Amino acid sequence: MSLTSPEAFSVEKHVAIAAVRRACLVTSTVFNQLVRDRTDTLKKEDDSPVTVGDYAAQAVINTVLRNAFPEDPIVGEEGADALRQGSNTKLRERVVSLATNALREDLIDGEKAQWGLGSQHEHSSEALLKAIDEGNDMGGPNKRMWTVDPIDGTKGFLRGGQYAVCLSLIVNSQVVLGVIGCPNIQIHPANPDEEKGCIFVAVRGQGAFQITLSGTSAIKLPFFSSEKSYVLQSEEPKHTNIPLIRRVSDELHLTEWGMDSQAKYCCLARGEGAVYLRMPAPTTGGKQPYEERIWDHAPGSILIEEAGGKITDSEGAPLQFGLGRGMGENRGFVATVDEELHARVVSAIKRAQLAEDPKKTKPTL
Repeated sequence: MSLTSPEAFSVEKHVAIAAVRRACLVTSTVFNQLVRDRTDTLKKEDDSPVTVGDYAAQAVINTVLRNAFPEDPIVGEEGADALRQGSNTKLRERVVSLATNALREDLIDGEKAQWGLGSQHEHSSEALLKAIDEGNDMGGPNKRMWTVDPIDGTKGFLRGGQYAVCLSLIVNSQVVLGVIGCPNIQIHPANPDEEKGCIFVAVRGQGAFQITLSGTSAIKLPFFSSEKSYVLQSEEPKHTNIPLIRRVSDELHLTEWGMDSQAKYCCLARGEGAVYLRMPAPTTGGKQPYEERIWDHAPGSILIEEAGGKITDSEGAPLQFGLGRGMGENRGFVATVDEELHARVVSAIKRAQLAEDPKKTKPTL
């Protein structure tokens, strides 16, 4: 069976949707019950917040993947060492409780008990901590592997904004499946006061779709046409080069729209924007530029491509998903709804970079 046949990755797709859906149940519960007091927050080395939801959601996703595909390695962001510390007993108990409750929920159409789902399964504390630790694979080429980002956009999550639960399958350095859960995105952009919560699904060669969190109402992407041409960018100024993006936006007559997480890819794929642009913030003091991680872009990249768009790095080069956990020299990302616009954006970036630093080589127009 080829990677793009209509039957390819059918089981993987249903497994991924089930894992992301249940992880979204966890994150929504955490926000409603635990986030407001901020008492269950740890800090990563880069000072971004990691909530109890990060751990519980990864425990859920990895448990499902391990039951469904025990031989597949997982590349994830979190490890469970902090949860094993005696000072974090309360946090560990909450993680275990949240993950267990999500995994034991009744099955819905498309879900299987053998994936570790349903009330008949027991999940011990140690089993769930081991599941979190399953995300320690180093990635690389010539292999089949999953990437997991249990809460992408943690700051958006904590303030009640946009965040995403992200899962992808990579085979021999090519993303073949992406599933992104966005609990705070409106089901239809034209009806902002109606129900929220979507899952976005893309399989190589099979198109991209949006479904509800309950797994119903599949809509092929894109399905919306915005009145304005938006450039979707990071909500956090320290994550991106705002002046450069502003130059590009002004040249191309685009309206800037700040948003957290890979939800930006989802909005672009369904037609709410024209461009997704991520340009790294300038570094100072000899600090090395941040190396993007494969879990930050793998699910969103296939969603854009299967919705008919194009994505590359800021120089127009293909994205690299087979180098390990990082993406090497892929710094800066451009996604658009069509190829002609993509070429214009890449050219505008070169002109904006030249304006920032005239010593750079003059771009080809």
